[in-house]
Amino acid sequence: MTAMTRPAAEESVLLRHDQDGVATLTLNRPDQFNSLSVALLTALEDEIDALAKDDSVRVVVIAANGRAFCAGHDLKEMSADPGLETMRDLFSQCGRMMTALTRLPQPVIARVHGIATAAGCQLVATCDLAVAAEEARFATSGINVGLFCATPMVAVTRNLPRKQAFEMLMTGDFIDAGTALQYGLVNRVVSADQLDQAVADLAAKIAGKASQFVAVGKQLFYRQLEDGLEAAYAMASETMACNMQTDDARAGIDAFIAKKPMPPWTGR
Repeated sequence: MTAMTRPAAEESVLLRHDQDGVATLTLNRPDQFNSLSVALLTALEDEIDALAKDDSVRVVVIAANGRAFCAGHDLKEMSADPGLETMRDLFSQCGRMMTALTRLPQPVIARVHGIATAAGCQLVATCDLAVAAEEARFATSGINVGLFCATPMVAVTRNLPRKQAFEMLMTGDFIDAGTALQYGLVNRVVSADQLDQAVADLAAKIAGKASQFVAVGKQLFYRQLEDGLEAAYAMASETMACNMQTDDARAGIDAFIAKKPMPPWTGR
């Protein structure tokens, strides 16, 4: 078992801990309910860039300290300088960070407790997978303060059925973890005392797969969702054909046909 915790000052807004191929990024603004300040967005961008080049990391977990997962953007920071260009820069930065998570080769799991509102709900929706504690609650609540959750809408509408997403966006009402599971916003709901174990189990299951196929599969998953049916099948067919050329695929299929144990992944 190997572990690495990146040295960080007490005021660091983002913490990173690596263990057994899983990198955990922990939002660390508990007094502000982990709202996405410019500093936190920048720290997330930097770590995502580093993770994209780190072959030792197979899965990424996004967690949070304190009572909440993430309460969205830092409204106090926004109010201090609400100029058009400043706001354009802020939301463009947030969009870049969310897009980078989707483009990251490693699957990303959200570990959700407390509330996930507005851009915090967007972050959950953007992560490839999500495990929530039973007490977790979710909302796209900007409309309640006169600020329609336009950027959270992009991620939420790519996860939820249309009418459920529209209701969340138009009412700003909270949904509980069970409803989030029903809507498809999260994959699992567990008791708070089982949250860490459930996340660890899911991460370990994915980390045990061949990273090259996981990365290719994640990239294709999102590309084909955005294309028409014929283009999606064309991309998927090419990916499968190339996949079949690898030593790992051939060895794995041979083992399956022969009813033998799967050989270790070689990465070739």
